[in-house]
Amino acid sequence: MKLYGSLTSPFARMSMVTAMECGLGMRVQLVSTSLNPAQVHAELEALSPIAKIPVLQSDDGQAIYDSRVIMEYFCYLSSNKILLPDAAAQRFRVLTLLAMAQGLGDTAVGLRYETFARPAATLWSDYAKRQQHRLGAAMQELQSTWLTDLATLTLGSIAVAVVLAYIDLRQLAPNWRQKYPHLAQWHDKFSERESMAHTVPQS
Repeated sequence: MKLYGSLTSPFARMSMVTAMECGLGMRVQLVSTSLNPAQVHAELEALSPIAKIPVLQSDDGQAIYDSRVIMEYFCYLSSNKILLPDAAAQRFRVLTLLAMAQGLGDTAVGLRYETFARPAATLWSDYAKRQQHRLGAAMQELQSTWLTDLATLTLGSIAVAVVLAYIDLRQLAPNWRQKYPHLAQWHDKFSERESMAHTVPQS
């Protein structure tokens, strides 16, 4: 299998972490793929009309996207019922946490584009402030409501850990660890997992 993406992308990284936690790490080849948000990536577009990373090319040549679907595919392929349980109450709790993490990741990447990639003359400060507020609101919710769920290894906890690491990498919320110490403590512990240590982006 080939996973097109970059570990600097939280969505590609959460996919790779899931592959490792499912015991599929040796079967997934990460194909380094960098994108310019203003340009078409022809090779990626041939696999997915949306042309966003990550995209997984399965052993039979099928293109699978986005990261949520890829993560679930890895669970299916490995028959892993821990990361995504079958029981409805647990399953949809995990999927809700995963959705929150995905939303947090979308917000963080959008803020990164707005503050670092957009030409200075076109910066939209009110938009950036709204994204900062979203980051804080999500972190507050994670600390106040989801710490018990985060203590269990699931697709949701994987995604949250990876997105928080991306926020640290891009310095999008420099004081979040001081504001949400229990969430930070959980994240430090989770980051010690082999799957997280082996997927730390180099830049």
